[in-house]
Amino acid sequence: MKNIISQTLEINTVKESKIGQVDFENLNFGKIFTDHMFVCDYANGEWQNPKIVPYGPLTLDPSARVFHYGQAVFEGMKAYKDDNGDTFLFRPDENFKRINKSAERLAIPEFPEDYFFEGLKTLLKLDNEWIKSGFGNSLYIRPFVIATQASVSASEADEYKFMIICSPAQSYYSGDVSVLVAEKFSRSASGGFGYAKAAGNYAGQFYPTNLAKKEGYQQIIWTDSNTHEYMEEAGTMNVFFRVNDTLLTAPVSDRILDGITRKSLIAIAEKEGYKVEVRPVKVSEIVEAAKNGSLKEIFGAGTAAVVSPIKAFGYQGKNYELAKQENSYAAYFKKALMDIQYNKSEDSFGWRYKV
Repeated sequence: MKNIISQTLEINTVKESKIGQVDFENLNFGKIFTDHMFVCDYANGEWQNPKIVPYGPLTLDPSARVFHYGQAVFEGMKAYKDDNGDTFLFRPDENFKRINKSAERLAIPEFPEDYFFEGLKTLLKLDNEWIKSGFGNSLYIRPFVIATQASVSASEADEYKFMIICSPAQSYYSGDVSVLVAEKFSRSASGGFGYAKAAGNYAGQFYPTNLAKKEGYQQIIWTDSNTHEYMEEAGTMNVFFRVNDTLLTAPVSDRILDGITRKSLIAIAEKEGYKVEVRPVKVSEIVEAAKNGSLKEIFGAGTAAVVSPIKAFGYQGKNYELAKQENSYAAYFKKALMDIQYNKSEDSFGWRYKV
């Protein structure tokens, strides 16, 4: 089947869906993909030929610049289905703005808003059966851009490919995690592109994270690159600390990602009267709070995990365990956010976007 929507978006659908082969009760995050994907190419100074095609491999020249100079950025977002079968996105305008902000930092041309939203909505409607209702079920959406120009000269490319692929998902992390506070390695540096969702940012995390795993930790709390005195992010997530009844989190900067889940949690907390401090958070103050019992919770926040509680952290050879909280902020804010995402509560912020 082949047709044109809005005289710009070409659609080629699969002959037969593979959805019947998928066990939705036992999904491994990011390993199963839906029937279709959105593709759009940049050439001759403009984005052109947007299309939806069956999900499948790409053919790229071995000299494509993404392989040699790392021009690649991406986003992470989700679609949710409520009990009535309606599908919603959560603050997709923020994802659109952020991927273009990331692209700008890596000298990648801005992607048009109409192509982004028309391509995304059409893709979700085509693969709607892949979005399962039920709390925790979602469709993880991965928009990304790569440099495809065939050349190993060290400069930005003239040709790119923008794509959107989708993967049915359940919970990203299971159970509480233990983290190691970084004393040597850094996720990003001032003046760099830590605020961008650039592929290279994540590649650089794997080695120190593997070292932490050998010590019995699942993730790292990254510290600033200059002094390692300040807490910044946890793994691939923004990080929050609850000291007594105050919620602390680091301000965004050119080192820290402007997380959509992060700022949504801050907005919910402030609206409901919780005390929130967005400021630099010293490692020493968190260690002292752990020692004197005022540190009640640490949790990560991100699209994939939503909210991920941290049960312990290691620093300078010592391990600090956190006691379970009866009235956990992590659990409360996670439910409050997911109630909005799954259309179970009023959305006073205007974050829900019906597809």
